[in-house]
Amino acid sequence: MSAGAPGSIPAALQVPTRRVGAGWITALVIVHIGINVGFFAPIQVLLGLHAQQLDASQKNAILSLVTGVGAAVSLVANPLFGALSDRSTSRFGRRIPWVFFGTIAGALALLLMSTAQTVSLLVLGWALMQAAGNAALAAIFAAIPDKVPVEQRGMVGGLVALGQTCGSLIGAVIGMYAAQDLVFGYAIVAVAVALCSIPYVMMRQDVPLPKGALPALKAGEFLKSFWINPVKHKDFGWAWLTRFMLYLGCQLCLVYLLFFLQDELGHPDPAQGVLVLTAIYAFCVIFSSVISGKLSDRDGKRKKFVITSSVIVAAAAGVLAIASSFTTAIIAAVLLGIGFGAYLAVDFALLTQVLPNADSRGKDLGMINIANSLPQVVAPLVAWLSVTWFGGYPTLFLISAVISLVGAALVRRIKSVP
Repeated sequence: MSAGAPGSIPAALQVPTRRVGAGWITALVIVHIGINVGFFAPIQVLLGLHAQQLDASQKNAILSLVTGVGAAVSLVANPLFGALSDRSTSRFGRRIPWVFFGTIAGALALLLMSTAQTVSLLVLGWALMQAAGNAALAAIFAAIPDKVPVEQRGMVGGLVALGQTCGSLIGAVIGMYAAQDLVFGYAIVAVAVALCSIPYVMMRQDVPLPKGALPALKAGEFLKSFWINPVKHKDFGWAWLTRFMLYLGCQLCLVYLLFFLQDELGHPDPAQGVLVLTAIYAFCVIFSSVISGKLSDRDGKRKKFVITSSVIVAAAAGVLAIASSFTTAIIAAVLLGIGFGAYLAVDFALLTQVLPNADSRGKDLGMINIANSLPQVVAPLVAWLSVTWFGGYPTLFLISAVISLVGAALVRRIKSVP
């Protein structure tokens, strides 16, 4: 149906049926690489080193504060900007303006962080980066159900996971080489975030939403729309909860990785150790995500892949709980990469099949992304309590394993997706 025919569904809101090409997918992946460099270079290395530089005796508390505040900002920013992109009527499309301006603003926030000589300025910079980065992220995620047919989403989800992983790996490389020059590190990250949006923006393949296609925006109704009743939309609710559990389990493995290598395993160069583990993890994620996504597209059964991958993540946390050497940590990185890679590809495809409405994909995926971001708020507190008061790193990783297993069990409650 055409967007202009009376009573028809605008093209921007229709369920896509035409397979997307390699050029669009490549541009999509490059955007994800840039955004994830912007998130993970600081999270994995730069923020920890920056916290240590500001006050070595309080590095754990500073890192927890900065990452916790940033994650709290992302809880609001992702669904808010996703909802705003749903309603955008720009001639460039609904998603492109948010991808472009979000990545530019994120780059500027990173440059601000490079000047931070106080904890408060570091917190402010990271909060701004989370707001801007999540504006771009919400839009680029929503572009997938906008453009990709259901039978291709596992493969595209796997390639998006590849982009996320490459961003994480590149971030670790930047962190290692910028360990002695944080200003340079933040600057390189800022450039990567800005440049990686250009191919997607220049392709201009978003379908514009005609003005007046959606009802006029009313503040009260807009705010109410962020509540998605988990009783009415049960599968969406269970998908949200299981994603939260798995992401929390993974975040507990990663939040203190730099300090775990430094303080528990006595690694002589913990920043380099993070890079090695990230590289191993990245290779396994890439291998696992692409293969699992294609396999789940082929047989259409998503849940068995999600459950199995969650169990593998729990096994990785269990290995870390008993780790006494860097070699053991490498084994955990392999397991975590295989499990989380398969999960990223297949669970995203599953999620796109339980979204409540076609006209609110950005907002609904933004609400799902709260399940990704909320663990970043919870994990620093759980990690700090576990390491400081309740038995140290083994307790932290055992908690991670249990949470991941609970998430695996709850996937079975999703009924509409096989």
